[in-house]
Amino acid sequence: MVAAIKFYYTGILQQKVDFNYLYPQGNQFKIPVVLDQMEVKKILESTDNLKHQAILSTCYGAGLRVSEVVGLKIIDINSSTMLISIKQSKGKIDRTVMLSQKLLIVLRKYFAEYKPKEFLFEGQAGGQYAVRSVQQILKNALLKAQIKKNASVHTLRHSFATHLIEQGTDVRFVQELLGHKSIKTTMIYTHLTDITKRKIVSPLDCL
Repeated sequence: MVAAIKFYYTGILQQKVDFNYLYPQGNQFKIPVVLDQMEVKKILESTDNLKHQAILSTCYGAGLRVSEVVGLKIIDINSSTMLISIKQSKGKIDRTVMLSQKLLIVLRKYFAEYKPKEFLFEGQAGGQYAVRSVQQILKNALLKAQIKKNASVHTLRHSFATHLIEQGTDVRFVQELLGHKSIKTTMIYTHLTDITKRKIVSPLDCL
């Protein structure tokens, strides 16, 4: 329709009018920053503070958004079913994710030392832990681990999804774990992990 109007003005009326701004803008595709498993291990091992290690381990081990991590309550961790309940996350949707055995060990050590009352991770004065504090924890861990990627707390969630797909987990299960409404959102991780691409040999290697 825009092209027809443009032809009418420029081709018939001989008027120079710019209609380019009327064309729909295509969605930008950006591949997210992802840490490999060795980098994640270095980050966790470089975090000496038990509480900080527990927070980052929860971010990665369950693939949670930072808002979901600070919103976790003690009752949301179920060691008998090995599940974590995420209440009213993005889109006001409840979901459950797996509770890693290693994460459970870290959380038990953390709980025994810090004894939180309501929220799993609480500030010094009690109440919900601050999102900015979590971001600073990761920033410090990246520096200590000497990892120079432009990573954020959300990068741990990207890494969680990518590593699951690399292990062969069905993308639809990953979609449920991440709480994505659309499978298209989750499919971005297949661009990073497509096994068939790894089998393609560069023609340079055939010379």
